[in-house]
Amino acid sequence: MSLMYTPVCDFGWTAPDFCLPDPAGRQWTLKECAGPRGVLVMFLSNHCPYVQAILDRIVRDTTELKGLGVGSVAIMSNDVASYPSDGPTHMAELASQRGFSFPYLYDEDQSVARAYGAVCTPDFFGFNAEMGLQYRGRLDGSGRSPAPGDARRELFEAMRQVAETGFGPVEQQISQGCSIKWR
Repeated sequence: MSLMYTPVCDFGWTAPDFCLPDPAGRQWTLKECAGPRGVLVMFLSNHCPYVQAILDRIVRDTTELKGLGVGSVAIMSNDVASYPSDGPTHMAELASQRGFSFPYLYDEDQSVARAYGAVCTPDFFGFNAEMGLQYRGRLDGSGRSPAPGDARRELFEAMRQVAETGFGPVEQQISQGCSIKWR
């Protein structure tokens, strides 16, 4: 595992469209994943301890964001030949076990991760209703272990602000996690 950090937010950068399958084979586009007030695009993986540490919080926050008009989608882009536990069958199991209320999509050729400039898991991209980037930060103060239960909900607060105003906070803490496993 190689620890990586995301770059700072490039405000206004336009979300690249995609059409990716979920583990059952249904194709999803960015538009189908978005809500009327924005969309949160998350690059996750099954095996990454940084992702594992925050899965319950991701489920909580995405559920609440949906009520604010912000859709969510998770994308898995790792090379499954080298990391079989990240493959579609295991993605479906994880989504079911953790109660994902958002699509978990497979980027087999890694083209979507490259288009977004994703560098690690987790890597969060928060877009407003016009698909302009407004958040590229962390979920909260968690690392390989969850932050305390009273930790500030940075991603949720930022995306609530995006839903209400169309703009994300100027101050953002970058995310950290396992490197994307490129082919």
